[in-house]
Amino acid sequence: MTGTQATTGAVATAGPAVSGAVATSPATTGAVATAFAAGPLLLGVRHHGPGSARAVRAALDAARPAAVLIEGPPEGDALLPLAADPQMRPPVALLAHAVDDPGRAAFWPLAEFSPEWVAIRWALAHDVPVRFIDLPATHSLALKEPHGEETAPAPEAPVDEEVTPAVDPIRALAETAGYDDPERWWEDVVEHRSPAADATADALAPFAALTEAMTALREAYGDGGHPRDAVREAYMRIQLRTARKEFGDGLAVVCGAWHVPALAARTTLAADRALLKGLPKVKAEMTWVPWTHRRLARHSGYGAGIDSPGWYGHLFGAADRPIERWMTKVAGLLREEDRPVSTAHVIEAVRLAETLAAMRGRPLAGLSETTDAVRAVMCEGSDVPLALIQDRLVVGETLGEVPDSAPAVPLQRDLTRTQRTLRLKPEALEKELGLDLRKETDVARSRLLHRLRLLGIGWGEPAAGRGSTGTFRESWRLRWEPELHVRVAEAGVWGTTVETAATAKAESQALGATALSEVTALAEHCLLADLPEALPVVMKALADRAALDADVGHLADALPALARSLRYGDVRSTDTAALAEVAAGLAERICVGLPPACTGLDTDGAEALRRQVDGVHSAIGLLAAGTGPAEADTATPAETDATPAEGETDATRAEAEAEAASPAATAPTPAQGLRDRWATVLRKLAGRDTVAGIIRGRATRLLLDDGRLTEDEAARLMGLALSPGTPPTDAAAWIEGFVGGASGGGMLLVHDERLLALVDGWLSGVPADTFTDVLPLLRRTFSAFESGVRRTLGELVRRGPVPEGAGHDATDHAYPGFGPGLDTDRADAVEQVLHLLLDRTPTAAVTPVPEEATA
Repeated sequence: MTGTQATTGAVATAGPAVSGAVATSPATTGAVATAFAAGPLLLGVRHHGPGSARAVRAALDAARPAAVLIEGPPEGDALLPLAADPQMRPPVALLAHAVDDPGRAAFWPLAEFSPEWVAIRWALAHDVPVRFIDLPATHSLALKEPHGEETAPAPEAPVDEEVTPAVDPIRALAETAGYDDPERWWEDVVEHRSPAADATADALAPFAALTEAMTALREAYGDGGHPRDAVREAYMRIQLRTARKEFGDGLAVVCGAWHVPALAARTTLAADRALLKGLPKVKAEMTWVPWTHRRLARHSGYGAGIDSPGWYGHLFGAADRPIERWMTKVAGLLREEDRPVSTAHVIEAVRLAETLAAMRGRPLAGLSETTDAVRAVMCEGSDVPLALIQDRLVVGETLGEVPDSAPAVPLQRDLTRTQRTLRLKPEALEKELGLDLRKETDVARSRLLHRLRLLGIGWGEPAAGRGSTGTFRESWRLRWEPELHVRVAEAGVWGTTVETAATAKAESQALGATALSEVTALAEHCLLADLPEALPVVMKALADRAALDADVGHLADALPALARSLRYGDVRSTDTAALAEVAAGLAERICVGLPPACTGLDTDGAEALRRQVDGVHSAIGLLAAGTGPAEADTATPAETDATPAEGETDATRAEAEAEAASPAATAPTPAQGLRDRWATVLRKLAGRDTVAGIIRGRATRLLLDDGRLTEDEAARLMGLALSPGTPPTDAAAWIEGFVGGASGGGMLLVHDERLLALVDGWLSGVPADTFTDVLPLLRRTFSAFESGVRRTLGELVRRGPVPEGAGHDATDHAYPGFGPGLDTDRADAVEQVLHLLLDRTPTAAVTPVPEEATA
């Protein structure tokens, strides 16, 4: 490695020129003439490096080449003029995907500080031809699996018998120079050199030094563990020969420094073509897409990822005093977060960063020095604000923009048009979006987001815990990722608009679904996305699956989605009559088949069925609410105005009252009948000893909450379940079903001391040898309670029950107000608070008015 050590020193010596905006000195003029005489000017760079980008700009200004060739897919040549469009704002990326398989895609990201982007913009600004010369995407995509993994090289391509481990050239040079961190070495010799360090230096000297270093590395490591590079480099050499015939020797090539020795090597055209013979091909399309700094920070291959794109962008954009400007940005961010940061803090942080750089022997304070200074001065030693700085500034949330004239699949164009109409701009920063479904614009937004979810384009996700089923409000979390452009391209096979694509995919999924729950979930999606064309196909598939599926568990899994669909349909004014018929049929079949299905279950099966019982109970509540008569359109005689309507006689009024009192008028509605049928099922489950304890406990609790079971009956069932003859594990399972989960069972025990006494007495009587068996189950049950509820229960158990006849004054035994009766004093106090909250004056006692005073 002696040669590498020498070239490392050359790279360090040439460092100031690498990042300098240099002038054209006599030395530079002579070097350019010599370089062009020897062949194309090879500018080896590191991708996404601000120092390399400045060095490329300086070299191009000095050399004034006749054409610029750039490492990249040639299919992008037609898209290069768009880089000069005022609407184009990096970071952006070239997206290539296979026409027949859009999931087989690849990106070539470019930031403002990418050397390739600087070269493109320089060529367009100076009216110089610019081209891509790397292996075409039609071949590179064929060498990838659909999810982006590279396949083995083509049989015709040479493959070393012994696989060489991949080499990071920057790390190899850094280790040779005595650095343990390759990023720090590269920043010291390239990125952190002052732009005005040496204005008269040779603009080509850094590239000559890097070429010498990479030549030594290629001699030592060969292809560096990247056998496919030989194919790429062969194609680039062929393109160089073609360009030299067209433009002469005045060519400038911007490529990864690793490839420079291979491009400078002398090979024959026949040998290069032999390497390309037999390469697989696919039909590919390419376009520009927006990119993000966050995506730039993810590594994928040599030099394709950086840890701090926001920091690098700052270094590239700062004309002078980069550390002072950076500290000002940090101070501004912290002030936005209401942290007290003064000008004195900024000055002190700059001084500390420069002092740390001098102590560590660095030419300029780097990211580590500025971070240490910010932590000590502005964050008072805390790492919590540093996480915000890392996310917002060091990495950044910048999202690029692409002009409207960029080619796109029809589905992407329709999506972009819809986004603008609804004022939903894609953003890289996650944001919350609240929708009111009573407004037309918000309904359209909800419809778009649900259609995209159906297509697998996860731009928006429903926010958990916001709103409730059947309400007029929705909450979403929106975040646009660059990969979603690939999802849009994939979804383009279903249609040219979002609506037609979502409809076609829903119909296909309905025909291919094998489980009933899949079809019911799909029906829910169709209603949410407002896809009336797909709903008949989905409903037919739903009816077919429901008729053939006899598994009660499958029916129970399917019913909640149908019930939600009916409520969502009501909110969106969608006709759901057919859906209601299927849902009612499923509910009836569940009521018939559930009691036999609840016997002979193991622990896991009982827990799964308990969750299904909860889902069915909620679903039947929704179905019953939606199947009854419209409450706003009906009223009992007592609720009508006592004044006869115009033209109404006493006879007609009496006839109407008699009709309302007839048995037909008082017959139970379908809603009431469904509720009664389900209540009967729950009573069967609660009273059968053969049913698992957790299901019996849950059935008892549901009946109690619905008012179909009195407190005395609930206490009796609990007493039977916790009797000495019941195995402790079964009793513990009953308790879990009764008070477990998010059902508020803890507060029930707090306010009903009879039930609490039953649980306490049973628990005190559990034998010691079986207590360890029931402890995990009990701990899981009671740990779900809120901390305040657990604390109150502990106090109640410690103080003991209220003695009979003690009333509410027995505060030594229990909390006031917690007992079987009504505490009128506490109720009166609550009433006053409610009046204050409602801003109402308590109604005074009404004095009867004498009849003669009324006119």
